[in-house]
Amino acid sequence: MSAPVGFAAPWLLLLLVPVVALLVAYLVQQRRRSRYAVRFASLPMLQRVASARPGWRRHLPAALLLVAFALIALSVARPYADVRVPRETATVVVAVDVSLSMQATDVDPSRLEAASVAATRFVEDLPEGFAVAVVTFSGQVTVVAPAGSERSQAVEALESLTLAESTAIGEGVFTSLDQVRQQAERTGRDDVPAHVVLLSDGTNTVGRPPEQAAAAAVEAGVPVSTIAYGTPSGAVEVEGQLVPVPVDETSLAALAEQAGGAAYTARSGDELSQVYDDIGSAIGWTTEEREVTTWVATLALLLGLLAAGLSLRWFSRLP
Repeated sequence: MSAPVGFAAPWLLLLLVPVVALLVAYLVQQRRRSRYAVRFASLPMLQRVASARPGWRRHLPAALLLVAFALIALSVARPYADVRVPRETATVVVAVDVSLSMQATDVDPSRLEAASVAATRFVEDLPEGFAVAVVTFSGQVTVVAPAGSERSQAVEALESLTLAESTAIGEGVFTSLDQVRQQAERTGRDDVPAHVVLLSDGTNTVGRPPEQAAAAAVEAGVPVSTIAYGTPSGAVEVEGQLVPVPVDETSLAALAEQAGGAAYTARSGDELSQVYDDIGSAIGWTTEEREVTTWVATLALLLGLLAAGLSLRWFSRLP
């Protein structure tokens, strides 16, 4: 829970004025008391009194009581705050690049195998109420696990990825958006949040461009987050020769920015797992505006009780 960001009845904050007045009165009283002691006590007597004075203990109960009064005034004004709460439902589409460049071994044991492991764990860790679809794209796009199917189907699909030629990133986004639309039609709910998580290592080579796909994602209200996976030194063997397949971080970051998502990079299996954890945390939670009057009033009560308890213990009286 974050700090209060507003008040439902801000005009009731005027109740803080008497609290401030009480603080001023307390300070004035303490100043007068100090002057009276200096004026009417002899120096030896004053030294004895000063050494026996309880010091900060004398002021602590009063300070706690004033803070309690202030919190009571705040609670009457009905504070609200942005509170992080778990989502109950959402549609998540995991889009995975299965182009031939994903067989590069710059990521151990290979880009594809490490991506399969990390994406599988990501899907397994999503809340049970989430609908998950898996889309693979190379030159063609395949829905290997439709949204709304059993979670085990998505896991099985991610564990049996196969490679093919070319890279149709834009088409992968369009197909992912279709899965979101079909899930909304299937459930009769178009208010369920959705997110596309796209992993790739390369540049779009066939199909509609990513810019067009990003515009469609914005129109649909579905953010697309991208994971640029691999290293600049990646290479694959083609007919006995090594062909460089460096990761294209720039293009994928541009897609995410245009589509309202977040751009990530990962150059190892461990980094990829961490990226999926971060994405899962972002997707699985949302921030809502909630009234926190009860929490503020509870804190005020506890501080008031603490002030009373300390005063009774130290001075055998209530503050």
